[in-house]
Amino acid sequence: LIFMNLQSLWIASRPKTLIVSIAPVLLGLALSLNKEVFSSTLVALLTLFASIFIQLGTNYINDLYDYLSGADDENRLGPIRVVQAGLLSQNQIKKAALFSFGIALVIGIYLVFIGGIPILLIGSFALISGYCYTGGPYPLGYNGLGDIFVFIFYGLIAVPGTYYLQSGTLDIDSIIVGSSIGFIAVAILCVNNIRDINTDHKVGKKTLAVRFGSTFVTILYDCMIIFPYLCVLLLLTQHHFYLNLDLCLVFLSIPMAVKLIIDIHTKNGSDLNLVLYRTSNFMRLFFVLLLIGIYL
Repeated sequence: LIFMNLQSLWIASRPKTLIVSIAPVLLGLALSLNKEVFSSTLVALLTLFASIFIQLGTNYINDLYDYLSGADDENRLGPIRVVQAGLLSQNQIKKAALFSFGIALVIGIYLVFIGGIPILLIGSFALISGYCYTGGPYPLGYNGLGDIFVFIFYGLIAVPGTYYLQSGTLDIDSIIVGSSIGFIAVAILCVNNIRDINTDHKVGKKTLAVRFGSTFVTILYDCMIIFPYLCVLLLLTQHHFYLNLDLCLVFLSIPMAVKLIIDIHTKNGSDLNLVLYRTSNFMRLFFVLLLIGIYL
């Protein structure tokens, strides 16, 4: 029974999406190494774990509240959801979410001791938003604010926040790098929202796709795939990375980006699961190439 629960929790954690919380932290650390301001391996590891546990808590809460709202039913087109499938009870998934947020909170207390008020504000925002993404009185994901939250947390906060914990300073390069990976995180959400537009509409989940239509979100997806490259071009104009050709490694991922843009315009329904999977892979590739480029 314990093994089955662990297996179900693993499914509910959506392991293929965890790159969204891992990539920004590792990029922030690579940037701190590049600029020779890296100060603590312990703080680096704790930052990574905090980011992962916040995403785990968010995913677990999402699994529960999408079931309670009716957004996840037997007709869903996406991957299996454990509460809807009966693999875990509502109480079990809620405990898993609270445990994950609790671990992140404990780690966060130590990180606040290291980074002070800015980290307190960042951590509080992350934990509250993680729960309120699909839970609470005004769920962000149900009111068209999910995309903004994803970009702010996984883009504008995770990379600069990680860099700040190592250096004690805020850096414009970290914001540019964060934005590049934040845009791809939003692209992943765009595919989800286009795929689920019909079921979301039925249960009153007002994603951007429901509010403005799939064409709008398809164009948004195109932008979210293109903008990361513009961020790298901007980075090449900054003093520290001025015309640093190592960063040009990321442009090796352009063929994959082109294929994704074609796919989002030509596939629909359950076929979008493949686009979702490939967008996650695109994030992995872009992240690794950018990581190498920064570290070199």
